[in-house]
Amino acid sequence: MEDKDPKRVRRVRYKGTHPKAFKEKYKELKPENYAEDIAKVISQGRTPAGMHRSICVNEIMEFLQIVPGQIGLDATLGYGGHSLEIIKCLLPGGHLFATDVDPFELPRTKERLASLGYGPEVITIKKMNFSGIDQIASEAGPLNFVLADLGVSSMQIDNPERGFSFKVEGPLDLRLNPKTGKSAASLLTTISQQELEELFIENADEPHAKIIAKEIVSSIAKGEVITTTTRLKEIITEALKFITSADSKDEIKKSCQRCFQALRIEVNDEFGVLEKFLEKLP
Repeated sequence: MEDKDPKRVRRVRYKGTHPKAFKEKYKELKPENYAEDIAKVISQGRTPAGMHRSICVNEIMEFLQIVPGQIGLDATLGYGGHSLEIIKCLLPGGHLFATDVDPFELPRTKERLASLGYGPEVITIKKMNFSGIDQIASEAGPLNFVLADLGVSSMQIDNPERGFSFKVEGPLDLRLNPKTGKSAASLLTTISQQELEELFIENADEPHAKIIAKEIVSSIAKGEVITTTTRLKEIITEALKFITSADSKDEIKKSCQRCFQALRIEVNDEFGVLEKFLEKLP
């Protein structure tokens, strides 16, 4: 007797005419099945949720002047936008090495590039921090070019489960690789007020660093464990309630952005990683 076909998994249902929550955006989560819809969104100058549009691609390609046969490194693979254009330029005969620490997005990008015909014969993808560029250089030999597009991507920010955005509730994490290191929530349970203030200043030039740090540490001292992005936003907003100018809403939002940036830089050791990367550049 033949096995029955497995039941088709229904997509997440949503209220209204359009999906709002990230997990409901079935087209963006399966872009290969809705190529025309995705192309339409991009043609309007917008970025589909969960995707990333690489910046300055033409300008970067013009600057690098890549020719067939070269060997290079894309130190921040991300969604693969830069890598895709680089591969087109270095073929035939060339090879691209690419690194990324994100354990969720890296395999998706690898699969995406492979579906376009770019597999291990033209691109070697490694799940590692670009501070290990010396390891890549020892394997690849002399590199003709190195590209590093620093920061986070839309894929991380759009997904609330990654804990990068305070627009919707998510775990207060902020790690590019949530399988290593300490989350932002854990960091806040151990850091002193002085250290937190200095962190906000050094990593984001936050003008209200002292007031915000005091409010956060005070909340924790009262027994609260700040576990969500929206709760941290609420505490920052409470600390800045004295701001009553006409543009107070925008000013508070910018402070939230700076504080989240500062914490993200800290938990990912972004400055330390960058220093090692620059020191090891071949």
